[in-house]
Amino acid sequence: MPINTVITGTGSYIPNVVKKNSDFLDNEFLNADGTPFEYDNETIIEKFKAITGIEERRYAKDDMTSSDLAYFAAVAAIEDAGVDKEKIDYIILAHNFGDVRSTSIQTDILPSLASRVKHRLEIKNPSCVAYDILFGCPGWIEGVVQAHAFIKAGIAKKILVIGSETLSRVVDAHDRDSMIYSDGAGATIIEAKEEKIRRGVLSTASRTDTYEEAYFLYFDKSFDKAENPEVKYIKMHGRKIYEYGLNNVPTAMKEALDKTTVDIHNLKKVFIHQANEKMDEAIIKRFFRQYNVPAPDKVMPMSIHTLGNSSVATVPTLYDLVLKNQLPDQKVAKNDVILFAAVGAGMNINAIVYKL
Repeated sequence: MPINTVITGTGSYIPNVVKKNSDFLDNEFLNADGTPFEYDNETIIEKFKAITGIEERRYAKDDMTSSDLAYFAAVAAIEDAGVDKEKIDYIILAHNFGDVRSTSIQTDILPSLASRVKHRLEIKNPSCVAYDILFGCPGWIEGVVQAHAFIKAGIAKKILVIGSETLSRVVDAHDRDSMIYSDGAGATIIEAKEEKIRRGVLSTASRTDTYEEAYFLYFDKSFDKAENPEVKYIKMHGRKIYEYGLNNVPTAMKEALDKTTVDIHNLKKVFIHQANEKMDEAIIKRFFRQYNVPAPDKVMPMSIHTLGNSSVATVPTLYDLVLKNQLPDQKVAKNDVILFAAVGAGMNINAIVYKL
């Protein structure tokens, strides 16, 4: 009997510190060369909202770190799945910057965040292997790809995959792109299920482009020349990322779907990384255009308007919210076929076709 890779539980942790666009009105935004913008902050923020769709975002409390958020999401997913935590074979935790405390400029990844979550869950089983992955914003999806591979190889039966990030700790207050980023965590329990009917993960696709694209997202000094140049912040070439995503994400999504027998008309939802509303809308339109059909209404759930871009956490958090009826007019049902997709630092892209 075939073995299916099935998501049996989901959980998320959305921080309760709300950072609205209006909270950036007093920031001193600068160009990359340190010169001031010719526009006032109200105009900058208005244009920012029009492009990204972001009205507010969530930040972790000062006494919390990324591994804390990951732990809370993991607890919710384990409870949702109703599994014995001691039976978990792997904990795969995707992040980008480790634990960055509100009072520090250093990242802390020793021990790994996955080990910290296992410790806090009080899992005693030494056969529960915990490790981190760095794959940019598509990290959680890549964790699911790895979990699927472990299950298909007969190496594991129950896997906890988490995406957690506190990007608010690594942003340059003088960079207007800092308004994009937020904090959060999403987690899933993924299990091997011996079943007659095919469901769960149907196919996957991943790619990495580094020839010209490796440093589209990078770490660099503040735009404020008076700041210590040894202190680094997340930076990006926004236009290049937009073009890269638009040109390559639809192709990866099509590659994943074409590995299945699913007709494009039967694809119910696309859970895409919440990077930028305009970019995501353009990617979805181009994806469906490859099949000569228009993008259906409400095919793309969005949480970016109120949650911002929490990197690896956006897709699992979004999926959890839809499953638990937390997003208006967005529902999925048994036997629905959906697609997960993301793009981010690396540059990396991936996609998963999944049947509920």
